Amino acid sequence: MQLGMIGLGRMGGNMVRRLMKAGHTCVVYDRSAAAVEGLVKEGATGAASLEEFVSKLTEPRTAWVMLPAGEITETAIANIAALMKPGDVIIDGGNTKYTDDVRRSQELEKKGIHYMDAGTSGGIWGLERGYCLMIGGPTEVFKRIESIFSTLAPGKGNIDPTPNREGHNPNSEEGYLLCGPAGAGHFVKMVHNGIEYGIMQAYAEGFAIMRGAASAERAKELQFDLAVDEIAEVWRRGSVVSSWLLDLTATALAEDPQLTNYTGFVEDSGEGRWTLMSAIESSVPAMVLSAALYARFRSREQHTFADKMLSAMRAGFGGHIEKK
Repeated sequence: MQLGMIGLGRMGGNMVRRLMKAGHTCVVYDRSAAAVEGLVKEGATGAASLEEFVSKLTEPRTAWVMLPAGEITETAIANIAALMKPGDVIIDGGNTKYTDDVRRSQELEKKGIHYMDAGTSGGIWGLERGYCLMIGGPTEVFKRIESIFSTLAPGKGNIDPTPNREGHNPNSEEGYLLCGPAGAGHFVKMVHNGIEYGIMQAYAEGFAIMRGAASAERAKELQFDLAVDEIAEVWRRGSVVSSWLLDLTATALAEDPQLTNYTGFVEDSGEGRWTLMSAIESSVPAMVLSAALYARFRSREQHTFADKMLSAMRAGFGGHIEKK
């Protein structure tokens, strides 16, 4: 199947590579001519403008926008929509706020253009591991282009099947799911990222407590000089707190147990805030998620070992670089 990709950064470029590896054809566009040329050398069809990009897509066209959430994505979708025809599909795979998806879907529906949102988790490892996809949009359009989603998704892999799932949607076992109409995909991804904040904060605080066990403020017989890098590794083996985030933590600590390459300035990319706003709108308590978000705010004023742990995990899964 053919797909057009706008945005060839950390994730967009690797998504194109994963699709082409499976036999799909891709038309690519980015403001960076070097990024386009790099993928052309790997087999993609390049475009130097949005007009050329659209002209090289076969009707009904499918264009995936993989850009940072906000004005850049808003502008790109508006510009691409102006060049497309009824029956074409635009997919936003960035971390857009779900309310923007609902609005765009309604606007584009008047023009006969289909809109889908795809919450995309996998970070810089997606080429190898695949991308967990949380999708929103019309069912009939989803079915038409499902092979794109199934190729990008990780598949069942070596994860043991969940008991008692007979009769359930098989797509979720493959790592992709149509969650509902436009906006539902990014809503689920938003909550996913809010949960991620909480899990990361729990790891960060736990390791900081263990590192602080050697403090002179403790009674001498209660002072433990713990090798947190080794503890991270042993927890990966059969522990109930094992996870990919713990894998990334163990990797970071093995390289540098003091995490001297990190200052502990921890950004938030918006989803945590939106998750709390949604919790407030629904009167749902979210104590852990709110505390994790506030901890990131505090990290920008005072940097601790726990903050460095959070920075290390963000760099591990998403390639996020601290601001200087």
